[in-house]
Amino acid sequence: MPFSKLGLSDPIVKAVTELGYETPTPIQEKAIPVILTGKNLIAAAQTGTGKTASFVLPIIQMLSEEQRTVRRKRIRALILVPTRELAVQVENNVAQYSKHLALNSLAMYGGVDARQQKQQLIEGVDILVATPGRLLDMYSQRAVHFDELDILVLDEADRMLDMGFIEDINKIIERLPLERQNLLFSATLSKQVRILAKTAIDSPVEISVSPDSATTPQIDQWLITVDKDKKSALLSHLIKENQWDQALIFIETKHGAAKLVSQLEKRGINAEAFHSGRSQEVRAQLLADFKSGKLNLLVATGVAARGIDIDNLTRVVNYDLPFPADDYVHRIGRTGRAGASGEAVSFVSKDDFKNLCMIESRLGHLITRKEVEGFAPRKEVPISILNYVPKSKQNVGRNNPKNRPSNDRANKKNNQGTKGNS
Repeated sequence: MPFSKLGLSDPIVKAVTELGYETPTPIQEKAIPVILTGKNLIAAAQTGTGKTASFVLPIIQMLSEEQRTVRRKRIRALILVPTRELAVQVENNVAQYSKHLALNSLAMYGGVDARQQKQQLIEGVDILVATPGRLLDMYSQRAVHFDELDILVLDEADRMLDMGFIEDINKIIERLPLERQNLLFSATLSKQVRILAKTAIDSPVEISVSPDSATTPQIDQWLITVDKDKKSALLSHLIKENQWDQALIFIETKHGAAKLVSQLEKRGINAEAFHSGRSQEVRAQLLADFKSGKLNLLVATGVAARGIDIDNLTRVVNYDLPFPADDYVHRIGRTGRAGASGEAVSFVSKDDFKNLCMIESRLGHLITRKEVEGFAPRKEVPISILNYVPKSKQNVGRNNPKNRPSNDRANKKNNQGTKGNS
């Protein structure tokens, strides 16, 4: 089905065609017609499925159909996102899709001087993409008003909740006009996300694409069991031995990112740390260098990397295994996008066993294991239990056979990973 069949205007179709879009993705095909009817929507869509276009395209279609001059400090559509990088990325998409239309947009986020953002708001903005904290700050300074708002989008709703934005989001919603269209997009529809949706969205249509769309066969997933104190040496070995051209390396802490970059540098490997402790200007430059290929290795904390969107990213490395399990899906979804192939490598120590069980249970399959000569762990990591249930979710009746993890030795033997140098 072409984009023109979704009810989009010629200027919009022309813009997406110039960007190389040929046919809508499943989430775009499902969401765009619903949004164009003016209905409220809750959508579950993983990273890399084209979800940004699924709400931006119909929004600019509706705003362009009702052309009106935006008053000073007013906005017509608000897109809330969790991170600075995602704000920049989404606003860039808005500008690309609407380049043949008389609409303007603005990305608003913290970490930079607010004066320029205030100046742009003075003239009025059709589409504002903002992080919750900076938006509330601007509202308190009376730099922006919501009385002409028509559309609210909560993008990456699960991540905003994970990052503790629920109070800010509720404060923003309380200040918005009651008569508005509401759209919520989330990789997962967790209990917390549904509570938020119930608060913010009245009688929504609910749609979803395959929940594991980010874990399709185009992503070659494998793991290496290794002791914690050997991780940096293993990473250096893989980079040099396999001549890795590019890798987004996920690590849990800012301190850990800086330490790993230093360890790699001592081995003659150039990498940069990407985390919330670095200035917005530095982060923007690092991201630009990584996208252009000037920088091949980026060591990023999970929160900071949420907004990173790189076409044809070769591989992601889980230097630290993420928690909860859905974060694993988010991370590997940075590669293998839009049908392209990619690689996802995870380093796993014995301390990660329960976490690994939960991730593989989430995926519904074991991740292929590979051994690298010279890096076999002193503490063996057992084969995972696919029906593993965390203690917090186990039923009170602990003697129920359904709640007991299986330790079948035959199953263990059948699921042994492959061996060989990597």
